[in-house]
Amino acid sequence: MPFRMSTPKKHILVIRLSAMGDVAMCIPILRRFTATYPEVQLTVLTRSFFTPFFKDIPNVKVFSPDLKGKHKGFFGIQKLSKELHRLNIDAVADLHNVLRSNILVQLLRLKGVPFKQIDKGRSEKKALIRAYNKVFKPLKTTHERYADVFKALGYPLDISIENIVPIQKPLSTKIASYIGETEKKRIGIAPFAAHEGKMYPLTHMQKVIQELSKTYKIILFGGGKHEKECLDEIANKCTDVISVAGKFSLEEELVLMSNLDLMLSMDSGNGHLAAMFGVKVITIWGATHPYAGFKPYGQPDFYDILPNREKFPLLPTSIYGNKKVKGYEHVMHSIAPEIIIETIKKELN
Repeated sequence: MPFRMSTPKKHILVIRLSAMGDVAMCIPILRRFTATYPEVQLTVLTRSFFTPFFKDIPNVKVFSPDLKGKHKGFFGIQKLSKELHRLNIDAVADLHNVLRSNILVQLLRLKGVPFKQIDKGRSEKKALIRAYNKVFKPLKTTHERYADVFKALGYPLDISIENIVPIQKPLSTKIASYIGETEKKRIGIAPFAAHEGKMYPLTHMQKVIQELSKTYKIILFGGGKHEKECLDEIANKCTDVISVAGKFSLEEELVLMSNLDLMLSMDSGNGHLAAMFGVKVITIWGATHPYAGFKPYGQPDFYDILPNREKFPLLPTSIYGNKKVKGYEHVMHSIAPEIIIETIKKELN
C-alpha cells in the first residue's frame, strides 16, 4: 500500500549524491518546493563539492557524507543512518535510487521514517535507445520525476516553466576584473562532456567560437588539466574569448554563469548549472536525445540542436553518451557550425 501522510511533515531528507548534472537538476525543484512549502525544512544529502548549488535557497541545509571514510560500505551507511536519524527526519525523498541510497532508506524505515524514491523509467529509456522496435517518444523529464517523489510524500508541486525568474548574482571584483568590461552580450561555451558521444567536434566548435567572438564576449568553461589546456589554446587564438577553466572556484563560476546572456553546452552538467539561474541554454546533442528527459530546465525545444535523424535513424543510441554504435561515431558532424551560430544570433538579437 502506498504511503499516505495524514499530516504535513516538517523535515524532509532529500538524497541526491551525484552526478553534477543530476544534482543541479534538483535545484529548480527545491526552489519551487521551498516557495510552496516555506514551513518545511529540507536537508539535502549530497557530496560536499556540490554545496554551493544550494546556497541562498531558504530552509535548505546540506549534509555531506564521508563516503570514502567513516560512511564507506555497509557499516558506514549504518553509521550515516544513525547520524541522519538524530536530525529528526520525518520523511525521505530519495532522488537517487541507487544501492547506497536503497540501503540507507531501508535503515531509516526501520527507525520509523517513511520514504519515497524516484522512478527512473529504466524500461522506457531502454526502449528509446534500442535499435529494433524503438519507441521514439518524449519521456517524463528528470525534473518531473523529482517532483513526483515529493508529490508521493504529500507535497504536489507546480514546476511549469512559465514561473521561471532569472537569478543574477553580483560579480565580485575578482571576477569582474578577470572577464573585463564590455558592452557585448556574454556567451558561455562549455565544449566538453563526460563521454565522447556527447561532444561536438572541437574543430567545428572552434569555428563557432571564432565567428561568435566577432559579435559577443565568449567565456569558455571546463575542468581538469586537459580541458584547461585546450580551452586556453582556443582562447589565445581569438579576440574577446577568455577561458575560466581552473581560474575560479565552483561557487565563483556559478556567479559568473548567472551573469551570462546565453550558455552553449553539450548534454552535460554545465548546461544544467546555467539553467539553475534561468539563463538561456542552447544544447548540442549527439548520441543522446532530449526525449530521455535530461534537457536543462525551462528551455524551449528550439534550443535543442540535434543531429540528422534521417541520416542516423537509430538515434538516440545512448542515454548517457557512453554507449558506442558502429557507424554512429560521427553523428555530431551532421550539425554544421552555421546552424549553431544562426540559432544563437537569432535568439540574442
